[in-house]
Amino acid sequence: MGWNPKGDKGIMSEINITPLTDVMLVLLVIFMVTTPLMMASSFKVKLPKAVTADAEAGKGVIVSVSATGQINIDGRDTPLDGLYDGLKKAMERSTDKIVIVKADGATRNWVVVKILDTAKMAGAVRLSIATEPEKSKKER
Repeated sequence: MGWNPKGDKGIMSEINITPLTDVMLVLLVIFMVTTPLMMASSFKVKLPKAVTADAEAGKGVIVSVSATGQINIDGRDTPLDGLYDGLKKAMERSTDKIVIVKADGATRNWVVVKILDTAKMAGAVRLSIATEPEKSKKER
């Protein structure tokens, strides 16, 4: 039996919550580590190559488009008919009012034009198309 400060020999009925606390902290750490990974773009985009590619990563609202036409606005799947509403909300949160389109090289041109046009209507001040750097003929 456990020690009782009152001196009587009653049953000690306290629950040890230390193991429960340990499990909860481990779960919290797991969720904190995996959440940013789930927020990343859900599909790979093979950007077109350009010699004059500039790096503007991390600035503005990023709109990703897959080769199949699937659209993400800052990591959130968005249908084409909900593009304006999604961009309008993203523009309200953004301080830069810049939209960067990361379109796969196999994406149809009309999809990119539609995104750029809708972004301008939603309040974008600057529009940018992301590319991968390519070595120029002089560097080869």
